[in-house]
Amino acid sequence: MTRPPPLEPGDDGLRVVVVGATGNVGTSVVQACADSPAVTSVLGLARRVPQWRPAKTTWAAVDIEPDGPDLVPLFAGAGAVIHLAWKFQPTHHPSQTWLTNVLGSVRVFEAAARAAVPVLVHASSVGAYSPGPKDRRVDESWPTHGWPQAAYTREKAYLERVLDAFEQSHPDIRVVRMRPAFLFKRTSASEQRRIFGGRLLPGRLIRPGLIPAVPDMPGLTFQALHTDDAAAAYLAAVTRPVRGAFNLAADPPLDAQVLAGILHARRVPLPSAPVRAALAAAWRLHLAPASPDLFDAVLRLPLLDASRARTELAWQPEYTAVEAVEEFLAGLREGAGMSTAPLAA
Repeated sequence: MTRPPPLEPGDDGLRVVVVGATGNVGTSVVQACADSPAVTSVLGLARRVPQWRPAKTTWAAVDIEPDGPDLVPLFAGAGAVIHLAWKFQPTHHPSQTWLTNVLGSVRVFEAAARAAVPVLVHASSVGAYSPGPKDRRVDESWPTHGWPQAAYTREKAYLERVLDAFEQSHPDIRVVRMRPAFLFKRTSASEQRRIFGGRLLPGRLIRPGLIPAVPDMPGLTFQALHTDDAAAAYLAAVTRPVRGAFNLAADPPLDAQVLAGILHARRVPLPSAPVRAALAAAWRLHLAPASPDLFDAVLRLPLLDASRARTELAWQPEYTAVEAVEEFLAGLREGAGMSTAPLAA
């Protein structure tokens, strides 16, 4: 395991440790930190050290699960820990994802406290929210009980409760919870295809004009954000004296009409039940990796009001939601990726 270089005496720059540094969000956050003059060095933690070598960045191969190494020495001297590590699969065995996503996250939080890290930024999600409205936007006070049937939303909501207790026990640590909408970029296309689509999503055929119709279902309205824009908000949360939760989303909300426009397709009114039944059958046969319970959650997620991020983080997304999705779809067609294990093309 590679140890991070110690801060030099008198070095008043900011060292940032990024846990889960090689996936969709991690690569953008590492790059944003590496590009920032406020950050002196970045330590990227991942299960597998990548070939990618951004400036000011060193790497360590670390598993955060309960039998993993002590994280305190890696966090020592850090000005901030950004926790992004997450395991989406296997959805057929949620007890395995629980080890990384919940127990591993608790280890990260506890190690940050023992190492006296002053800032902890945690990757929560729109998925942490309880079912909510599609005709208006909710702020960060909306309940975070998730959708209990889906492992992803259940785990994100559970960690919100863990952080509630953590903040009470460690008021000296500035805790920030990011709750972004769905995150896309070109180089995440191969990873997200493997996680959510599997063999049933032929990436090279996902192009305007080849998909004849988009199902227009009740509840099919959600938000998206370019991952680089989310990374800018993470960096701002490290460098600005803020606490608490921040919604992150770009406009416009994506519904059947917007998606049909992106794909040059027509809308077809369709109840959600047959779509869910098809997804459930594919999941049971191990043809599709995404659980139908996640589909249920998506139809119930509220729309997010990101006003607090715009005001307190001085944050403004550079990409619209449509541009983020279009870039992602281009990446699907190209089989795009990066030289990290999760993003490998």
